[in-house]
Amino acid sequence: MLQVLGRPNSVNVQKVMWCLVELGLTADRSDIGGAFGGNDAADYLGKNPNGKIPTLIDGDYVLWESNAIVRYLCDQYRAGHWYPDTTQKLGHANQWMDWYQTALHRPMTTLFWQLIRTSPEQRDQAAVDDAIKECAGFWRMLDHHLADRDYILGEHISMADVPLGCAAYRWHSMNFERPDLPALQDWWTRISERPAFQTHVMLPLT
Repeated sequence: MLQVLGRPNSVNVQKVMWCLVELGLTADRSDIGGAFGGNDAADYLGKNPNGKIPTLIDGDYVLWESNAIVRYLCDQYRAGHWYPDTTQKLGHANQWMDWYQTALHRPMTTLFWQLIRTSPEQRDQAAVDDAIKECAGFWRMLDHHLADRDYILGEHISMADVPLGCAAYRWHSMNFERPDLPALQDWWTRISERPAFQTHVMLPLT
């Protein structure tokens, strides 16, 4: 039995849980982190010295960092088109997964914390406005990329769509004015119709 250590409202845990179900896998998930705590306990740090979530346990194999876990699952338990079938497609998948982590994640985190985790009277509106502008620029890049393809790598959904799909749910769910990005909207609509995505990603933002 696979185990996932991490709370369900974490975007990084959501990546892993969505991916697992798409691959036809089941996992025992434990509430760790955030209000549940436990990620600073000695037992947890023995598995994941970084003290973050999620952590995956697959038998005697332990792995942390959400994008690394998604890559591992798609490679180890290949199903459908989730793991790219050529080196070049794999390169592009890794490119977009890393781009999410190095470019889009930071301003998206600012938006989430300001709009969801911060009371209106304590909100830094300048930070919100700057983050919306920066995120919109990145989402425009993806909109341009998706103009002639259904998913990140082309015709079929893959591991490349997982981090960006989770981020897109938050982008489309928070209350602010967004630019009109039709290709991005079409891609997001396709992803949001997937039952596993609805179950594990489309949760109340808390």
